[in-house]
Amino acid sequence: MPTVAPLDLTGHCVSTRFISGIPFYALADGTIHRLDNGHKVTEAHDGLLCATRENDGKSLLTGGEDGRICRTGADGEAEELASVPRKWMTSVASGPQGAVAFASGRNAWVREADGKVREFQHPRSVEGVAFAPKGMRLAIARYNGVTLHWAATDSKPVELEWKGAHTGVMFSPDGRFLVTAMQENALHGWRLEDNRHMRMTGYPGKVKDWSWSVKGKWLATSGAPAAVVWPFSGKDGPMGKAPMELGFRADAMVSAVACHPSEDIVAVGYSDGMILVIRFADQKEVLLRRPGKGAITSMDWDETTRRLVFGSQAGDCGVVDITV
Repeated sequence: MPTVAPLDLTGHCVSTRFISGIPFYALADGTIHRLDNGHKVTEAHDGLLCATRENDGKSLLTGGEDGRICRTGADGEAEELASVPRKWMTSVASGPQGAVAFASGRNAWVREADGKVREFQHPRSVEGVAFAPKGMRLAIARYNGVTLHWAATDSKPVELEWKGAHTGVMFSPDGRFLVTAMQENALHGWRLEDNRHMRMTGYPGKVKDWSWSVKGKWLATSGAPAAVVWPFSGKDGPMGKAPMELGFRADAMVSAVACHPSEDIVAVGYSDGMILVIRFADQKEVLLRRPGKGAITSMDWDETTRRLVFGSQAGDCGVVDITV
């Protein structure tokens, strides 16, 4: 049976990730908690707004209300990478060769490993940033679409238009598709070889979390009473296809999802704190955690694929060990 090691913290958990095998919890108050031979705390920001794991898995990138972007490694030391006074850093992304993208207001920046910073200005506010799987191509979610920059050159950006507010953005693992979360209850996407549109609608709530399955065959999303899982294995992605709905519950909404790194299963977190793990092939469900104090906000599998770290809106966090 799965076992849960709880960690009760105070406040909203923005993101939780395994960093070099160590559970990290980034809280909205600016603290980063880690379970490394005991419970340890790093004061990283005066208010934390966004976090992501660096591509090499060895550090957590965070942005705060203090205008700072920081990198925190397994030792808990928070290194300041950039600072823009009086700005709220609302999104951050990890890129190739140590590059980091971040955004505030109408501006986005890319900091390369040598410390060189390039700024990209936009007429409307930047809501999300993401690097392509290969190279320095940067996607910026904005009102009415996405702007694609080649971050290392001065070449003209590519504009992908779709009416509405796009609040988050990411590439598929193979780089063939670009997907955005929208302010309305929907996802939008483009097949990048011809910029063909993909509409993914029908959600009763906003999509606040998403996760690609192994090899990018499926995209699992929150925003409904079940995990909505779109097929991306074919040439056309989800166009003309219905999604799977996994883990339906009549009395709770899915608030977080985390696909397993090596198998076609997904951890599904709910608005009441429950966590299930569900297999795509036969929709078999296993209970990992009973309801808790608050909605699950973030989950992540470790490299051994045996542990799942989770955080919640109310700070009741922990680690699930699924080893039988």
